[in-house]
Amino acid sequence: MIKVVKFGGSSLADAEQFRKVRTIIESDPSRAYVVPSAPGRRYPGDTKVTDLLIEAYERAARQADITDVMGRIRERYNNIAEELGLTTDLEEDLRSIAESLQAEPSRDYAASRGEYLNGRLLAEYLGYGFVDPYDVIMFREDGTADMEETERLMDARLTGMSAAVIPGFYGRGADGNVRTFSRGGSDVTGSIVAAAIGADVYENWTDVSGFMAADPGVVDDPVGIHTITYSELRELSYMGASVLHEDAIFPIRSRGIPINIRNTNRPDDEGSWIVESTARRSEYTITGIAGSKGFCAVLITKAMMNSEVGFCRKVLQVFEECGIPIEHMPTGIDTLTVVVDEAAFLAREQQIISGIHRVVDPDTIEIEAGLGLIAVVGRDIRYRNDTAARIFDSLADEDINIRMIDQGSSQLNVIIAVDEGDFEKATRCIYKAFVG
Repeated sequence: MIKVVKFGGSSLADAEQFRKVRTIIESDPSRAYVVPSAPGRRYPGDTKVTDLLIEAYERAARQADITDVMGRIRERYNNIAEELGLTTDLEEDLRSIAESLQAEPSRDYAASRGEYLNGRLLAEYLGYGFVDPYDVIMFREDGTADMEETERLMDARLTGMSAAVIPGFYGRGADGNVRTFSRGGSDVTGSIVAAAIGADVYENWTDVSGFMAADPGVVDDPVGIHTITYSELRELSYMGASVLHEDAIFPIRSRGIPINIRNTNRPDDEGSWIVESTARRSEYTITGIAGSKGFCAVLITKAMMNSEVGFCRKVLQVFEECGIPIEHMPTGIDTLTVVVDEAAFLAREQQIISGIHRVVDPDTIEIEAGLGLIAVVGRDIRYRNDTAARIFDSLADEDINIRMIDQGSSQLNVIIAVDEGDFEKATRCIYKAFVG
């Protein structure tokens, strides 16, 4: 068995966390390929190394002095190296980073250096080889990972290496410059490495023991999710669940490689498994609840709308031309509702309204603002005939008005809209109805 293991910033924030990571890796010989993030916060109020590097870039971009912020970065890495007795000298790297930022400031280059430096230290600490992602992870011109070329380069580079550290978050762009994924992108690197080498398992180590069935900031002590499918994860991630970068599933989904979310500080916890498919039934019918606020609904009414060819396309084209992505689009015989991000909509509100009038000549357009969307997700929903009733009854009992209902054709989820002021209360009601 071969495992790719990714450790997040909190898992590598200081020397003590490095020790925990080595203990975890040494406890299982199959953990052969390690993807580290940059050092995260050591305590509340601390600053992540990546944020310090971004600050250095921003200062350099306006030709301000970066000596003090580079000194703080140097101190973080020196503290780790000294406490662990490492001999890797990062001075030349740090000097090169400072010179590059002052000569030609690049945000991607700056943001990537935290992972690079941490990878150098971790490789020595583990006794593993070091592989620079710049040499093996390629981006296309559109910013997506070139998996075919990446797999070719990865295979050639790792041949003969029984164990290696491959820093997360970055690679090489089509223009030859360092290119990064979006924040949290070390998760994506781990997935790419797992796909490229055909790993059996991708372990993602963080500071929580897997996914919770609801946001612990809204629901007190929610139960953990043992097994979740890729499709369920996409639904929950889209609605705000953020334990794993949502793009991390794409490189390995077609390979059927499972992801195991684990807790560095509680390594004996099994955590959550993310799989392509499973015969395991969910204990509570639903897998999880997720949601977010800040949406508005544009309700378009027109008699005989259903017989007008191209009606929906024309409406959506107006939103497209204004650069507004569509979140949901429930319809009726004579109505079409378009749900969008409220802040983005407000910036082009009147342009969109006049555009809709121009292309479809509706009878009325009404706007409902201040909405929160809640997604109830579960692969077992399709097998139960009471899911919607339990959701509606739980909200009715608390006098919470449902503003919109939308169920996906996959029958994996039911999405409801409520007033933002009812969002937290509604989430707790639904959780209680299914989990207790």
